[in-house]
Amino acid sequence: MGIAALITWLLTAVGGFVLLGTWIAKGGARQPSTTHLPAPVVFGHFLLAVAGLVVWIVYLVVDSTALAWIAFALLVPVALLGFTMLARWLPVYRARTSMAPDPPAERHFPVAVVGGHGVFAVVTVVLVFLTALGVGS
Repeated sequence: MGIAALITWLLTAVGGFVLLGTWIAKGGARQPSTTHLPAPVVFGHFLLAVAGLVVWIVYLVVDSTALAWIAFALLVPVALLGFTMLARWLPVYRARTSMAPDPPAERHFPVAVVGGHGVFAVVTVVLVFLTALGVGS
């Protein structure tokens, strides 16, 4: 189950990189007045997720239950920040029909990538939690 969590975590990361790259390329970090996603939330989500992934990889190598729980603990704020960004993105997505002269960077997010990122993230959290509990070992 640990390898399955790694695979879903990596798939989640790919979607996250696409979203982060889109947000940066469309000016999210340069135009804080137009984006609905504050840079500290975006980069905090990214950095905590990367830290958790590194801890998870180390867990898979050394098989220490403590590391599995640390990775899960890191995923909790990652998920909270992710839900915060989703809640702030939804009104932007719903307002796609309005043609604002300076649309927020997150308006350019591909909906399929947002959905896939979220689904893989939820599966990852569940798999990491179950692995930390020792289910399937």
